[in-house]
Amino acid sequence: MALGTATDAYELRFDAGRICLDLLATTHPVERLGSVAVLRAWIAGSGLVPPGTELAHADTSWLVGFRELRARIGQLVPGGLAPEGRPYGLALTHVNEIARAAPPAPRAVPGADGTLVRELDGPPACTALLGAVARDVVELLTDPLARAGLRQCEGDNCPIVYVDTSRGRRRRWCSSEVCGNRERVARHRRRAALPRA
Repeated sequence: MALGTATDAYELRFDAGRICLDLLATTHPVERLGSVAVLRAWIAGSGLVPPGTELAHADTSWLVGFRELRARIGQLVPGGLAPEGRPYGLALTHVNEIARAAPPAPRAVPGADGTLVRELDGPPACTALLGAVARDVVELLTDPLARAGLRQCEGDNCPIVYVDTSRGRRRRWCSSEVCGNRERVARHRRRAALPRA
């Protein structure tokens, strides 16, 4: 999904099924978190903060923190597999430490039409947002059902990992519109190139 606050070069997607996996997907096909403005767009688009939350106080230290956490997630969830059989202690220690931070405090306030809407009690701290993502990693890795649904996209050279919640657990691509469409086009071209007998 493209966000108006991100530049065209950084189309942000939120279809991996978990916030931590959406963060991991920001490395493909190129570095998508290339600026603080794009990080702000990702934070808003991921649902870490309610719509309209002010993030003007975010700076380059936030970018460093989110990229570092993303690297640790990549060590724990490469290829969609839990890290059994590989050394992952340092990454797990780092994620567990970040997960200790208190999440941003929400509150209910009347919206313009009188219905209650969620907003944060104050500007969110970077540590609070990182903590929310790290807790999502912990929940993913410790939930056998969620772990069983981890898949790596079958698209050509696509490293995106997602949680398959489809009926029958038959989802093959990170996105039907992106990698799925590429596969359908490639299949059509292969059939069209076959000599007619």
